[in-house]
Amino acid sequence: MNFATRFAPSPTGPLHLGHAYSALLAHDMAKAANGAFHLRIDDIDQSRSRKSWEAQIFDDLAWLGIDWPQPVWRQSERLPTYRKALEQLWNRGLLYPCSCTRADIRAAASAPQEGAPLHGPDGLIYPGTCRPDTPPTGPMPDTPLRLDMRRALAEVDSPITFEETGTGPSGETGHIVPADMITNVGDVALARPGMGASYHLSIVCDDADQAITHVIRGQDLYSATQIHVLLQRLLDLPTPTYHHHRLIRDEHGKRLAKRDDARAIATYRDEGKTPADIRAIVGL
Repeated sequence: MNFATRFAPSPTGPLHLGHAYSALLAHDMAKAANGAFHLRIDDIDQSRSRKSWEAQIFDDLAWLGIDWPQPVWRQSERLPTYRKALEQLWNRGLLYPCSCTRADIRAAASAPQEGAPLHGPDGLIYPGTCRPDTPPTGPMPDTPLRLDMRRALAEVDSPITFEETGTGPSGETGHIVPADMITNVGDVALARPGMGASYHLSIVCDDADQAITHVIRGQDLYSATQIHVLLQRLLDLPTPTYHHHRLIRDEHGKRLAKRDDARAIATYRDEGKTPADIRAIVGL
């Protein structure tokens, strides 16, 4: 397959116009390239995922005219794969346990170094409270784990780049500056409590195992791509071509989110809109 892409929503709320645009664009690009479009369910956070929302996702996408091969992959069924990847990184001294709560991180990050950002693609930038001076040894513990960003970058001995056929929110095109990752990303969480693995690790493993060649997603995820490309390099996984697309915004220029139920696909359907109407609204 020379073109395989995916749409991987979380079943934690309704699909909105932004989801419709991303899914339709990916589906259209796959069809134009005579490739494959896969649907994946990002349900690794079982505390928030609901089967009712998953069923609504299937129904809305089918109504839009999107089809996909079966079976659908669910992250909740792939925890052993993520565990194996974590163990690879742990055995190389690139992970460390972290006992900090969100409140701890918020308090420690409330006074960042001058000129350093407070937030990054993983949320509040971790200040390194639990980072050890030397890598931990012994069996990998069943606790939250963070990537030692400085040690990880030291293992990558060539420029970190990826092919970008869209652009980042400020026109970025696929070049990663390691020093910026230390300051602007920090030690990201790769294993979270109650989830087994984080979004960043799970999506990298899934893309590789599903032979995804093109990742098509919104510009809001561009900053996370540097984390994913770094993990691909560390785990010796292929790096797909990325296409970051424009975001669908409301009349005030605000990016749509799941809380915007008024723009949910199901709401438009109830109002009598057609799939062609949805395409026109999002500019496809």
